This record gives sequence, structure tokens and C-alpha cells, in this order.
Amino acid sequence: MEPVYVRIREKARKIASHFPQQAFYNDFSLENKSALNIFETDTVIDQLHKFVSDHLEDDFGHGIKHSVKVALDAGALAFIESQNYDYSAKKTERLVVIAQSAGLLHDIKRKEKNHAAKGAIYSKEIIKSHPFTDSEKNTIAVAIHNHQAFKKTIAANSIHRQLISDCLYDADKFRWGPDNFTDTVWDMVAFFNTPLVEFASLYPKAMQSLIRIKKTFRTHTGKIYGPRFIDTGLAIGRELFQEVQKELPDQ
Repeated sequence: MEPVYVRIREKARKIASHFPQQAFYNDFSLENKSALNIFETDTVIDQLHKFVSDHLEDDFGHGIKHSVKVALDAGALAFIESQNYDYSAKKTERLVVIAQSAGLLHDIKRKEKNHAAKGAIYSKEIIKSHPFTDSEKNTIAVAIHNHQAFKKTIAANSIHRQLISDCLYDADKFRWGPDNFTDTVWDMVAFFNTPLVEFASLYPKAMQSLIRIKKTFRTHTGKIYGPRFIDTGLAIGRELFQEVQKELPDQ
């Protein structure tokens, strides 16, 4: 990465550090802790985590770190959203495992065109030897297929399948908040070796994309907390743009 981007990245992380932790993690601390416990103790999740660590190629900040964050938040959302239905504790925990599995695998074909659709197909191959029912395998595949923004989705055909699909989407889009400016964007500019002048010229359009994503959250919880993630990202982005402009060569 060019030295100028190293400086800007460090400024971005410093700016982000001044913002409080997202309310989602405070307001649902129990659900987040429960999701983390399952992630750390479930044997299937452990096996999938190892598989993804070995096979997922980092692509613009969408590597294993990203996938773990998405898996954890998808699991927490599954805990929260399941409370709207008369699910047993056992079924709720199973849905969390399914949501986390989808989270770990959702970008497994990230570097390929139509990565969500291809990842959905490949996910069935990965989990065929794991103790998932055919219905659960389809649920994971549908969620992966539907996780991209501004793309046509396929029908979930059941309440719990829709729940998992929506939880994965929202957990993935939470990353469009502060994470976008602390990690993702710098992996992109490093990969493309983007000149700073070009980066600055594209910046306003990228900020508009963040504004658009605010209206796409799908779960009840995501519709409340997702825009807060994005608003924090926008606040970081606006402050950071001032720093970017300072680094531009004199006209």
C-alpha cells in the first residue's frame, strides 16, 4: 500500500475510535454473547471455520475476518428475530448454527462473477458431509444467494428460511458502517493501486452508495439498527474526506 494510504488509513481508524460501540452490541449483549458461545463451541461451526480459513481468498476486505463478523452478527440476529415466533430453545439454537454457517460461507466464491449464486451452489457441496438436513442445506444456500444488495432474490418459501436469509443480509450490510472505513476500502485501493486523485473523485459516489443501503435492511432489528451502522460510517467518511483532501497535490 502506498504511504499516503497508510497515513489516511491510520487517520480513518483514529476517527472511528472516537465513536461509541454500536448500540446493537449493547442493547443485545446477551444475544451477542450467546451467539459467540455457539460459534466457539459448536463442532460443525468449528469445522466450517477451519475450512473457510483455508479456502477463502481475501477479496477487498472480504476475507476470514469479514466472514467471522458476519457469522457472529447473523447468529445474534437469529437469536433476536426468533423471539417473534414460538420456537423452542433447541430450534432457536439450531437456527443460530444455520445462520452462522451461512455467514462463514457467504463469500466463499467472492472472486468470481455472480459470486452469491455460485457460492450458494458451492455451499451445498461443502456441507454435504456435515450433519445438516436437506432443508437446512437449502436454507443456507438461499441465504447465500440472497445476500447481495440491489440484486434480485429467490423465494425463501418458509418463515425460518426467510429469517435466516434476512439475518445474513443484514449482518453483511452492518459491515458497510465503520468497517468500511477501517478495513474494506484500504484493501480495495491496495489491490487496484488507485491513484489518490482518482480515489478522491470517486469518494462522493461511494458515499451515496452507503446512503442507498440504509433502506435495504430486511429484519425488524436490522431496520432499526442497520441505519445506525451506516450513519456512523457516513460520519466517519465525511470527516475522513477532509483528511483525504489535505493529502491531494496542489492544483
